[in-house]
Amino acid sequence: MLSTRRSLALAKDSFLSLRNLQARFVSTEYYDPPFSPLSKPAKPPKKTKKTQKDQSPEPMTSPTAPVTSDLPFDFRYSYSETNPAIKPIGFREPKRFSPFGPGRLDRNWTGTCAPASQESDQRQWAVVRDKILGEALTEEEVAELVERYRHSDCSRQINLGKGGVTHNMIDDIHNHWKKAEAVRIKCLGVPTLDMDNICHHLEEKSGGKIVYRNINILVLYRGRNYDPKSRPTIPLMLWKPYPPIYPRLVKNVADGLTFEETKEMRNRGLHAPALMKLTRNGVYVNVVGRVREEFETEEVVRLDCTHVGMSDCKRIGVKLKDLVPCVPILFKDEQIILWRGKKN
Repeated sequence: MLSTRRSLALAKDSFLSLRNLQARFVSTEYYDPPFSPLSKPAKPPKKTKKTQKDQSPEPMTSPTAPVTSDLPFDFRYSYSETNPAIKPIGFREPKRFSPFGPGRLDRNWTGTCAPASQESDQRQWAVVRDKILGEALTEEEVAELVERYRHSDCSRQINLGKGGVTHNMIDDIHNHWKKAEAVRIKCLGVPTLDMDNICHHLEEKSGGKIVYRNINILVLYRGRNYDPKSRPTIPLMLWKPYPPIYPRLVKNVADGLTFEETKEMRNRGLHAPALMKLTRNGVYVNVVGRVREEFETEEVVRLDCTHVGMSDCKRIGVKLKDLVPCVPILFKDEQIILWRGKKN
């Protein structure tokens, strides 16, 4: 009994000594662990330069306000490859889907274009363009300008493809004009059939002047008094709109012929030797002249457009119909058959 009491007393004393040590070294005064959390300093309040009383009221501008442009022409995806005189018979997408984005332009999209307001004046635009161009360049200035921008290694170059003179290309031209007096334009594909049309739309829509033209290479000059800060507002198209549906180009029976005569003309054209072999994205500057010369002796002409694509074949046929003029009677296996029509 005495041994058990002694053992209990010793255990009690050891327990009390441990509690005293814990209270001494683990107290709030002496407890300092090696990785104690640091309290983040309070951030000082931001000093405002102006109080609410001193602030002057600023005009509220909405970031989604529609863009207003004073350009006097209708906005289209392509200016050189569309004919406003031909009305479409249908649309592949609703007219409410404007390629400029919803609510980003103060013009309504009609499915083919965004027409300008009736208040816009073409004469005023022509006066402003003449004022920006200033005095005509001398021969020495033109030669120096052309020598600087006509070479293939020119950094100020825009490639013009089968879309022709597009709407967003006008904005690209003005972006180049910020740091350069002129821009080099290299034309390829279907638009090169009518280079006069390309030059006309480039000068009219951009306000510049063509100072050099060699086959498919153009140099577009911005003008003596051009100021990049006062450039016109050109809203960008966010996507390419679907082309509308136009009337059929090739009829089952050509005008002025019977069904049997039309069939015979098509067979003659398919078996006739090809006048020219066109390549994809090539230069077609001399095609119109060659077709006109061939029609002086032949009634039907075949153009070999292998690897060009049927869409480009039809574009070529549409342009040749108005430029030659002639009657396209067949598009088959990337071959274009043209009939000169009946002579008056």
